[in-house]
Amino acid sequence: MTLLLNVWDVLLELSPWLLLGAVVSGFLHYIVPPGFVQRQLSGPGGVVKAVILGVPLPLCSCGVIPAGIGLKRDGASNGAAVGFLVATPQTGVDSVLVSAGLLGWPFALWKVGAAAVTGLVAGWLSDAVSPAPAPVVDSVSTAQKKTVVDAVEHGVDVVRSVWRWLVFGVLVSALLSTVLPADAFASLTTQGIVLAFAAALLVSVPLYVCATASVPIAAALVASGMPTGAALVFLMAGPATNVATLGAVYRTFGKAITGVYLGTIVIGSIGFGLLYSQLFGELSGSVSDAHVHTSWWAIISAIGLSAMLVWYAIEDVRGTLARRAAASSASDAITLDVTGMTCNGCANRLQRMLLAADGVESASVSFADANTEVIGSLNAEQLRAIVHGAGFDASV
Repeated sequence: MTLLLNVWDVLLELSPWLLLGAVVSGFLHYIVPPGFVQRQLSGPGGVVKAVILGVPLPLCSCGVIPAGIGLKRDGASNGAAVGFLVATPQTGVDSVLVSAGLLGWPFALWKVGAAAVTGLVAGWLSDAVSPAPAPVVDSVSTAQKKTVVDAVEHGVDVVRSVWRWLVFGVLVSALLSTVLPADAFASLTTQGIVLAFAAALLVSVPLYVCATASVPIAAALVASGMPTGAALVFLMAGPATNVATLGAVYRTFGKAITGVYLGTIVIGSIGFGLLYSQLFGELSGSVSDAHVHTSWWAIISAIGLSAMLVWYAIEDVRGTLARRAAASSASDAITLDVTGMTCNGCANRLQRMLLAADGVESASVSFADANTEVIGSLNAEQLRAIVHGAGFDASV
């Protein structure tokens, strides 16, 4: 029972920001002209622009996932997308103001600078270890004028592309909250700076931590004897990482960039924490009540996100059954090579459109193989028309 309650608590924390990130992603997709992101958010200068764009946005670690991945889908380089993903969740106007109120302006401004620097370093290193020759722009963006429907589908598809990792992250975060004693973090952080930093990383990296709501927690820990530098580690690594975020980064960018992403955050937070302690010493933070996330919008968001995750699971089961049906009737299937898909969300959207067409008995779309197998009474040209209507190109 406690685990289920913790799952619900994590959903209440995560859902409003995740859905806000999807809205931001769809909005940016709608207002930005085709090719603009690819031109502006690539190369070393593109990383700088992405970090500047992300620092003031009030998006936490899970909320930034759809926005950052959406930028990549619209043509941003790996470095620009990763720089945005690292810098954005650590800051935000609301988080800066709360930090200043509870821990002082020097701490708040230092945190902003640390977020910007780690974002820049992570972005530049990502481009160095895994340069993208030519970002693939979503074909819907270039083939036709974007509509509000396109923007909504873009935001929904970005969430759909990482839904499994979101479920995994929510479960792991809730499980850790269940098994860890309530005073485990506070008791460890009073045993010296090494244990304090280690405890901050141990707790903050895997768990979902909201950039704003975590500030009162950090202030309370500082007041109870936690080194201020360790509090900075907690407020940098916590909002920038969690299991769901790491899984989404790995799914989107691969192993090398995930290593850069996590390594930059860990090393950067420790480095800036130690440097802050050396330059400014310790302070006594005033304690304030943490944010309460049982507001009506948090409850509605949690219910909505839960419904979306269930629907995505149903879609995946249907897709698996469709692929098995296509494999068992391969001689009757028409196979089309599809170009323009940039993620599994694109494949799912195309599959839904094919299955909704009259004359289609079953359809299986594979993003990995860049093709679709369809069984029904439609010929190849009719199927190509459906694929083109979805914003992609197809050939037999």
